[in-house]
Amino acid sequence: MPHYIIYFNQQWVGEHSPEWFAERGPLAAAAVEEMQQAGVLLYAAGVDERLDAAVTAEPTCAGAKITNGLFAASEQHLSGLTLINVADDAAAADWGGRLAEACGWPQQIRRVF
Repeated sequence: MPHYIIYFNQQWVGEHSPEWFAERGPLAAAAVEEMQQAGVLLYAAGVDERLDAAVTAEPTCAGAKITNGLFAASEQHLSGLTLINVADDAAAADWGGRLAEACGWPQQIRRVF
């Protein structure tokens, strides 16, 4: 079965109150638990939002150059991801939709090769 990544960028989350996030946390956890129970979940996690904590590995002729920070400035940055193993695009879209509803913000679904 093919693998898919479901992810979101921090900028898609929007501005919400702490109470709103407190309500969404259990819903998102339940959606991930549902994936696990269905046997489709490979991995799910949030990404450290501190952009200054990022590390870049860049190829050079003399080996990789490791630097602190982002490789390139960007208006959007990855904030969370889920990897699933499902039968087809429709099933992946269904799980992505469930996560979007639970989290309250958009999710991007893409096949992983």
